[in-house]
Amino acid sequence: MIFNMTIYQVDAFNTKIFKGNPAAVCPLTAWISTELMQSIAEENNLSETVFFVKNNDYFEIKWFTPTCEIDLCGHATLAAAHIIFTELNFEHSIIEFHSKSGILTVKKNEDWYTLNFPSEEIKEIETPSILKQVLNVPILKTYKGKWKLVVELENETTVLNLNPNFSLLAELESNGIIVTSKGDNFDFVSRFFAPKIGINEDPVTGSAHTLLIPYWAKKLNKTNLEAIQLSKRVGILKCKHLNERVEISGQAITYLKGELTL
Repeated sequence: MIFNMTIYQVDAFNTKIFKGNPAAVCPLTAWISTELMQSIAEENNLSETVFFVKNNDYFEIKWFTPTCEIDLCGHATLAAAHIIFTELNFEHSIIEFHSKSGILTVKKNEDWYTLNFPSEEIKEIETPSILKQVLNVPILKTYKGKWKLVVELENETTVLNLNPNFSLLAELESNGIIVTSKGDNFDFVSRFFAPKIGINEDPVTGSAHTLLIPYWAKKLNKTNLEAIQLSKRVGILKCKHLNERVEISGQAITYLKGELTL
């Protein structure tokens, strides 16, 4: 059976084409198989492909990297919300998504979208020897979340100039490595590496900020923070710490609209 599916590509956490983090967005009227969604994500070869289905007054949502399904993705959720608001004529100001990470909301305010996500606790650990070898820079502290490590470095320049060996980095148990420091012009900066799940460097990572926002809010004694992810594509995020939840605000722009024939 051959059917057609509309697909969009959105650059999230920026307002310029070729900046921010690209995500493929696939609206569905009913769920297709996990195997087919994974094949589409592999074919797209972007860090994330997001699928959603409208269910009464909320949306069910799933995210796939080129190699696996994941529990939470910020930039692809922002991209999905952008398409729902701009292409699917959604009439309300808040979208409710149901996901493997619980209920997530996205609120539209002019051309900004505010994601409301659960925050994630981190605990300090001894820095793994592989991480010391791969980064080869002074590491101030290392923390572990559910699936990710948070590594604080000396300054923004150190974060910006990192050039890790991704093959070695993939040997770490954690799926993702967040490197961060206090920023020069922003409250904090970061980069995100996830070679274990098929993403050497993710341009802008909303889910990483569910760990970073509580950390820097406490460290800087601030509730509202501004952040930048220092990938080549660059992403700007406005952040707010709400204890068990965080708000992550960003902008987005549609790059393409097409049709898949499957």
